[in-house]
Amino acid sequence: MTAAQDFLRNAATKSADLVHRQIIRRGIDHYDAAVRGGRLRFLNWQAAREKCQDIKREAMNHLDRYLEEFERRVKERGGRVFWAETGEEARRYILELAEARGVRTIVKSKSMVAEEIHLTSALKKQGIQVFETDLGEFIVQLRDEAPYHIVTPAMHLTRQDIAALFKDKFGSMGTDDPKVLVATAREALRHAFFTAEMGITGANFLVADSGMVSVTTNEGNADLGLSLPKIHVVITGIEKIIPSVEDLAILWPVLATAGTGQPITCYNTLVGGPRAANESQGPEEFHVILLDNGRTDLLADPQQREVLHCIRCGACLNACPIYRNIGGHAYATTYQGPIGSVLTPHLHGLNEFQHLSQASTLCGACTDVCPVKIDLHHHLLHNRRNAVERANRLWPERIAFKAWRWTVTSAWRFRFVGWIARRVLRWSYALGLESTPLDPLRAWTMDRAAPPIPATSFRAQWRKQSGAN
Repeated sequence: MTAAQDFLRNAATKSADLVHRQIIRRGIDHYDAAVRGGRLRFLNWQAAREKCQDIKREAMNHLDRYLEEFERRVKERGGRVFWAETGEEARRYILELAEARGVRTIVKSKSMVAEEIHLTSALKKQGIQVFETDLGEFIVQLRDEAPYHIVTPAMHLTRQDIAALFKDKFGSMGTDDPKVLVATAREALRHAFFTAEMGITGANFLVADSGMVSVTTNEGNADLGLSLPKIHVVITGIEKIIPSVEDLAILWPVLATAGTGQPITCYNTLVGGPRAANESQGPEEFHVILLDNGRTDLLADPQQREVLHCIRCGACLNACPIYRNIGGHAYATTYQGPIGSVLTPHLHGLNEFQHLSQASTLCGACTDVCPVKIDLHHHLLHNRRNAVERANRLWPERIAFKAWRWTVTSAWRFRFVGWIARRVLRWSYALGLESTPLDPLRAWTMDRAAPPIPATSFRAQWRKQSGAN
């Protein structure tokens, strides 16, 4: 089964699951209300978006310079920087580091880049225990699932689902009280925090002028993961760079507001190297892996390079009518929703993932809510264009579009083909072929009633009513 076929099957299943849709709608509606209130705290929300757009545009236009400055600052404080061209190179670096240091246990905070390169599964194959420490990530890890949403990995689950999961994994529990569930997860993870030899985090931003890594969480789990183990590894995409620490003054509150409606996320941590001689906390080793994995190819495209501006707030997912109905797992990709549909074909191949750009109404809601003003729905159109020009297309589709072009480029041919089509459709429905494999409009009538087929064309009806020749 191809990725496109798998997507269509999953989307059909999830969109018909009314309980699932109700859970997702409830979660997203809660976020929407909080975000609307959060925007009111800004004197001018649109000006804040434009400022963030300017920051990211400056960073991407001079990516080489800012990344080199960041690397230099990190090394000055005793940290190490590794440039990984592919996901395989990034995985190999971490695996070799873990083997050399005798690492058997790793605590990991939420990282979309780690998901992108399938890091956890590679570590487990080497016999290394990996504990997801974000509560949502911890829950989906116990279920052996991928994250459902960029910001809320377990959005698709109810308290009752989580209580049943914890009861199965940790023993008797007669309540679904959120405080009890959180305490259960905390107790399960506490031992891991104090025994892990390595902590792995992502990065929300890389600050060039100070060589600092900005890590944002609501639970403080990343702070424990980067301060308690002897080794701290940051794995991040190269696009997370920003020019100055002053830029965080607008990026931190905008990220929090767009993602969850908060004034600012609970924990915003800056870390830039191993523990110094006069410090009591922090790792003995500090490693930053700067991952390309197709990003420089996207950077080279002047029409679509702004896709790299994304700050992973998840706002476009919440706004997208497709995501709200089919959910995150239907995409079967690391990045879901509009940003995932735009980004994934660039990272993992246009041929395999060209279908994602068709999973959109092009309503523009994603563009309207993006806090860095990425023109997402136009980039979906760019991907569709790229797929037509460069990707493999089924031969029946190519023939069909050539036939369509031949038809519509002549008024006489258009009238003639329309005359034939109306009669074929009326004849097929008169014979009861609707929704059968012989139905010419089966793709439509599988889920909908057949449209009424007029006896005459619109052109003929217009001529009759207007009296035109």
